[in-house]
Amino acid sequence: MTESFAPGVRVRDLTVVYKTPAGELPALAGVGLTLAPGTITGIVGESGSGKSTLALSLLNAVQPPGRIKEGSVEIDGLGDVVKLDGEDLRQVRGRKVGYVFQAAQNSLNPLKTVGKQLLDLGRSHDVADLQALVRDARELLGRMGLDGARVLDSHQHELSGGMRQRVGIMLALVLNAHLVVLDEPTTALDMITQATILRIVRDVHHERGLTTLIITHDMGVAAEVTDSLAVMYGGRVVEHGPTTEVLGAPQHPYTQGLIRAIPRLSGDIDEARALPGRPPTLGTMPREGCVFRERCPLRMDVCDTVDPAPVTRGERTVACHAVGHQVSPPRRKEYA
Repeated sequence: MTESFAPGVRVRDLTVVYKTPAGELPALAGVGLTLAPGTITGIVGESGSGKSTLALSLLNAVQPPGRIKEGSVEIDGLGDVVKLDGEDLRQVRGRKVGYVFQAAQNSLNPLKTVGKQLLDLGRSHDVADLQALVRDARELLGRMGLDGARVLDSHQHELSGGMRQRVGIMLALVLNAHLVVLDEPTTALDMITQATILRIVRDVHHERGLTTLIITHDMGVAAEVTDSLAVMYGGRVVEHGPTTEVLGAPQHPYTQGLIRAIPRLSGDIDEARALPGRPPTLGTMPREGCVFRERCPLRMDVCDTVDPAPVTRGERTVACHAVGHQVSPPRRKEYA
């Protein structure tokens, strides 16, 4: 497949709720996001902001007690995956949309070699030529700096964290998926291995003509590989735009706070300032108003009662009352 087959993705008004003793509480609230074909989009935010829930929604893989309550996830060539179920949904997962899980060891079966798991994957998707599948897997692993034959003959415990992460990337790509989601691909890896994984992500993305989504809490990772960047807080996308613009001139006070909190290797080390307070949980999420207001230095009276609508100017979108009057009137509720 060439780059022209890289699919676009349009998330519209997506709401995901989880059943709790206090009722159904939203983990995502009316999220809109567009992934342009052939691009790498990053999603950043603190733990609990909804990043992984959004990523799982691309596979319609939110598990009970969670469910997708409203909205759509349109993927070119597949339609709205929220409406898929049964065999149609199973065929999408893996073959059409590849997913690399945050904890690579949790996605591998400790009782089977990588090769046996690869064959199981091929059989589950009715791959006719399993020998060709194994050859493709060896080639992919080799391009990622591994001995493909050895890795396929290994169990999970015989591989390092970086090797398991590369195995996860191989399994996500070997069926020729052209939309790939990577959930925290460099977590718990040393700096050299992180750099290797990011290089692999970039190279494979361009060579295979992918549309890629990377979930991360690391601004450095986002700056290194992404074309556009979405910032999430409290189950909402609060800012989105080209990565260089979002990181170079952040508009939302939450994005500004995240960047101020990054430790520096030179200059005044006291310039790094932690965000005050803590991010909301499902149980402490405000029922109305801006979800960031308790930690926001720009808080106004309207923030207590009105959830800020996303406002777009050029390629940038921001959802904040304090900066909304500085940009053009809001368009449809989406992030493009």
